[in-house]
Amino acid sequence: MRQLYRPKHLNGKTIRQYSTTFLLLGSMSSFASAPAIHAMYAEQSFEHALQQSMVAEFALEYGDTATALHNYTVLAIRNDSTLIKQRALDVALEYNDLQAALDIATHWVEQEPQDVPALFYLSHIALKAHKYDLAAKTLDKIVSIDPSADLEQILAGISPEFAQDQEILRKALRNSQEKNNPSILALIAALEAQDGLYVQALQNINRALRQRPKSTSFILMKANLLMALQDDAATQQWFAKASQNNPKNIDLRLAEARYYIQMNQQQRALSKLESIIKDHPKAEEALFIAGLTSIDLKQDQKAEQYLVELRSSAKYQNEAYYYLAINAQRKQHYETAQTYYRMVGGSLYMVSRRNMLSIFEKQGQLDDGLRFLTQERVNYPLHASFLYQAQADILKKMGNKKAALALLDEAIQALPDDPELIYAEVLLLDPYADRDKLDQTLKQLLQLEPNSPTYLNAYAYTLALQNRRLKEARLYAERALNFAPEQASILDTLGYIAFLQNDFDTAVKVLGQAYTLSQNPNIGIRYAKALYMQGALPQFSEVLQQLKKNHANHPQLQQLDSLILPVNIKKS
Repeated sequence: MRQLYRPKHLNGKTIRQYSTTFLLLGSMSSFASAPAIHAMYAEQSFEHALQQSMVAEFALEYGDTATALHNYTVLAIRNDSTLIKQRALDVALEYNDLQAALDIATHWVEQEPQDVPALFYLSHIALKAHKYDLAAKTLDKIVSIDPSADLEQILAGISPEFAQDQEILRKALRNSQEKNNPSILALIAALEAQDGLYVQALQNINRALRQRPKSTSFILMKANLLMALQDDAATQQWFAKASQNNPKNIDLRLAEARYYIQMNQQQRALSKLESIIKDHPKAEEALFIAGLTSIDLKQDQKAEQYLVELRSSAKYQNEAYYYLAINAQRKQHYETAQTYYRMVGGSLYMVSRRNMLSIFEKQGQLDDGLRFLTQERVNYPLHASFLYQAQADILKKMGNKKAALALLDEAIQALPDDPELIYAEVLLLDPYADRDKLDQTLKQLLQLEPNSPTYLNAYAYTLALQNRRLKEARLYAERALNFAPEQASILDTLGYIAFLQNDFDTAVKVLGQAYTLSQNPNIGIRYAKALYMQGALPQFSEVLQQLKKNHANHPQLQQLDSLILPVNIKKS
């Protein structure tokens, strides 16, 4: 299917790029405000597009969006430049001025009625602005210019949120002049599917398929609708028929394989993938999925066979090396696994290095792990924070806490604004012996990220352990809870502080919530103590019995058991 041009900036998120002229004139901002610059040029003709663009960009820098939108709207209407029109639309969408965007797109279409990008912009904006009649008419025009146009992207991210609006749009599309056009039928089907009207959607996509039986998007939409209807037999039959009728369509055959993976039929999926690879030996996605499926099936040789083919792939190289390493590690070929892990970069860099360190630890080679991480800091300075933390963790495991703290001090000097490094040091500092340094470090953390629930909770809990500045600690815990209202560790901290303040009602309430969320025995013991101090002895006994049942060997349970008065409560 021929791919129709789609605008790239429909979401309005753009990066402003200034010309050399803008950069040379940047010093003007030190002497004149945006309104002054606007006044300077107000009398000049809009033929001077560059000057007016500069005015608009300076206005944006000074927060004067009204001036910027006005200038760009007028420029877009009076100028033939497509770039200016697109920039004007970017600005209007970025600042959520749908009316300005609608005006610009409407004038663009009036000036160039056969311009498909302009029509795409107008239909998208009309849908976003709930101008459904205009959207339908514009869609009609698009499909009259190109009947094979795939319109599904227009709905992406702007489909009406409310059922009433969705029904208005469906009605507008059904009443459009091109209501029998397959692309319009596909849009209606997509909207119906969003509302759970799968049977109606299936009827409409079948109508679309009768006109365009080889459309990949239509075939896949029908498959998704059959899956939504949980009709596995019909889904399998449809995929088989589509693959048979379109043997050269790799996307369809891959979708069929992914379906069987989703249905936990890995062996059948692998057979489908191997068939694709036989016909298309360089099909990278098929090779990658076949490699992972082989790992799931513990067919190690096949996994390596497929993944090795991707070592030079621009798209799958890192993933291929990573899963080759996983495959080797599972076979306990540790040297091979480490070799592959060293080749992994990108988003899998950190997890690959963690896996390498687990191999060093498993083999009792933590010193080698330390040397490896030191070299990695040279090779990958962008990951220095992670690597410092990993080294400190190894030193801690080796029982050398002093060296770990010294290393983190060195790291923080090199990266003073890295909160993760500072927090790593917080976790190593002793709340009693290192009280002053811990206090200073926690304050530094909150200066960097004042609204982090993790760091607020860390400060609150540290003060609670030290049993000082409890009023301040409680404020920190309450602030943390505002940002993470159902986090058991924060509820535990607040309950502990309330307990220390003899506010047993609050302690029971929040510790009860924390224990329900986490079932952590330490939180449960704190909760039981709060119940005892509140005088709720039956509830105390109930929690104690539950703790005994689930954590019989916990060392603090005997202490709790001694609190029960035999006169009042008999042990079961």
